[in-house]
Amino acid sequence: MPYLQCLYHIIIRTKYNKKTLPLDSSEQLYKYISGIVKNKKSLLYQINGIEDHIHMLVDIHPTIALSDFVKDVKVASSIWLKANPDFPKFQSWSVGYAALTYAKRDKQMIINYIKNQRMHHKRVTFEEEYRKLLVSEGVEIDERFFLKDN
Repeated sequence: MPYLQCLYHIIIRTKYNKKTLPLDSSEQLYKYISGIVKNKKSLLYQINGIEDHIHMLVDIHPTIALSDFVKDVKVASSIWLKANPDFPKFQSWSVGYAALTYAKRDKQMIINYIKNQRMHHKRVTFEEEYRKLLVSEGVEIDERFFLKDN
């Protein structure tokens, strides 16, 4: 029996960063994604976002590859979003995503960060936030692909 804890801060954005996730309907989306995560035998500690992206703090079950987890969340939620009349402008998620790992001692800090997304984005654009998060975690950014969807 392996003993693992894999906390991932996952950021998924809409294709072309279009603002297609209305804030007044976002709780529906978060509940739906929560069900997806639960069905994957994983734990969702926090989810939040704004019109063009979402953040999740999850502990993914050790039998599931990160890329498969993100793909499954994107595919299932995309189908649901396109069928839901409360998200009429949603087309799709972007191809890429960010997944940053954290230690258990950082859990509450990341939960608070995700909870405060709407306040945070009154001052900072998504591009600024995304770039800063990647750089602060030592992720090299390839400008040829940064925030590109084609």
